[in-house]
Amino acid sequence: MLGSQMRLMAVALAVLASLSGAPAMAQADAYAEVNRLVRAGQFNEALGKADQYLSAKPRDPQMRFLKGVIQTESGKPSDAIATFSKLTEDYPELPEPYNNLAVLYAGQSQFDKARAALEMAIRTNPSYATAHENLGDVYAKLASQAYSKALQLDAGNAGVAPKLSLIRNLFSTDAKNAQSPTVAAAASPASAPAATVVKPLPTPPAAAAPTADTDIQNDVQSAVNAWAKAWSSKNMPAYLGAYAAGFTPPGGQSRGAWEADRKARILPRNRIEVNISDLDVKVNGDRATARFRQAYSSDNLNVTSRKSLDLVKSGNRWLILRESTGS
Repeated sequence: MLGSQMRLMAVALAVLASLSGAPAMAQADAYAEVNRLVRAGQFNEALGKADQYLSAKPRDPQMRFLKGVIQTESGKPSDAIATFSKLTEDYPELPEPYNNLAVLYAGQSQFDKARAALEMAIRTNPSYATAHENLGDVYAKLASQAYSKALQLDAGNAGVAPKLSLIRNLFSTDAKNAQSPTVAAAASPASAPAATVVKPLPTPPAAAAPTADTDIQNDVQSAVNAWAKAWSSKNMPAYLGAYAAGFTPPGGQSRGAWEADRKARILPRNRIEVNISDLDVKVNGDRATARFRQAYSSDNLNVTSRKSLDLVKSGNRWLILRESTGS
C-alpha cells in the first residue's frame, strides 16, 4: 500500500518552558521513557505514560506528537488522525504533523486529503524534503486512479494503458524496496546518512592529498558552524551573508522576499539556539555537501531534524547554494 511506502516523520518536537534545569531534565526523561517503550513494542505502556504526562501538560506538542506516532504504530489510525489533526490546529507552524497526517490518509486511500496535508507541510517549510517525496507518491497514485477511470470509460484508448502500466510498475518496484515507517527516539535523526565509499589511495607521491582534503573539509565545517552561530546570535548580516549570490530560495520566493521572511522569523525571538551534530562533509572540487543533525530551540519551540547544505567556494569562503530539511 502507498501508506507503508510513504515516509513517516518521527522527529520529536518539544516546547521548552521557562523552567529551571531540573524540570527540563524531567521532561527529557519522560520523552526518553516513552520512546524506549515504543522501541520495545510496548505500545499500551507507552500510551499510558504519554496520557499520564499529558494530563498535567495537555498542550505539550512533543508528547502529543509521540502519542500520534504510538497510535499509528499500534494500528489505531483513526485515533492517530485525530491526534495529528488537533496538533496542526494548535501548532500550524510545524510541518511534521501534516506529513504524518498525510501518511495516515494515504493508508486509507484518501489521497486528496493526503495531498492537501502535504501541501500544508510544504507551505510551512518549503525545504521539507520528506514531504516533497511523499507528495510525489500521492500525485502518482492520483494519476493511477485517473488513468484507471479513463480506461474504464474508454477501453479503446490506446494511449492510457501504457501510462497506467508504467505507474503500476513504479509502485510494484517501490513496494519491494520499501520499509515500514519506524518510530525514532527524540534525539535520533529522521534518516541515517548514506555509507561512505572509500576509494584506494593514489601512488605514494600523492600521499599528501588527504591532508589537503582534510583542510578543505575543516573549512566547510567552519563555514557551517559560523552560519549556525550567526543564526543563534541573530546576527542578520552574518547569517544572510552565509548564502551565495546564486542561492535559490525555496518555494519560488525572490531573494528579497526570502530575506524579509527570515528577518521576520528570527529577529522577534528573545532566544535562539542552533546546535549542529553528526556533521558529515563531502567535497567535490569547488562544491561541497554538509549533512548534519540540527537541534533548533527558541522561545517556546525545540525541533530536531536532519539537514543538508550544498555549498560553493567563493574566493576564500564557502557559501550556501541550497538547503533542505529531512534529507
